[in-house]
This record gives sequence, structure tokens and C-alpha cells, in this order.
Amino acid sequence: MKVSSGCFEIDLFETDVDDADHPYASQFKDMLESVAEHYGCHLISFEVNRGTVLFSFDSDELNTEILDLLKK
Repeated sequence: MKVSSGCFEIDLFETDVDDADHPYASQFKDMLESVAEHYGCHLISFEVNRGTVLFSFDSDELNTEILDLLKK
């Protein structure tokens, strides 16, 4: 996983999941949007390329929470 400029990049799916409209990617995006709503912010980018998901939020608080969880 990489994080740069507030964008998370995670190898999450098999390579045949190659766009945001794939059912698995769509479910993950829905989950991210729900988390953003809980934090009172927005999912500002979401891309899927050969199983790798790139996403970002417009909340430093949420980004920090995610980083803290990933450190554990």
C-alpha cells in the first residue's frame, strides 16, 4: 500500500477487477462513501486499475484514522 498527497493506493482485488463499475469495486466504493458520510466529508477520487484501488478523501482527520489503523 502507498499513500501520497492524501491518496491511498491498495492492491485489493484480482487483476480482472479493472474498473470502478465492477461489482466488487462498486461495493468497496459504497463502503468508502459510507465512511466519508460518517466523518462528514467526501470521497473525492476513486479509481480501479487491474485490481489496484486508488482513493482519497477531503478529510485530514479520516486520512489520519486510516493511517493509524494500518500501522497496527
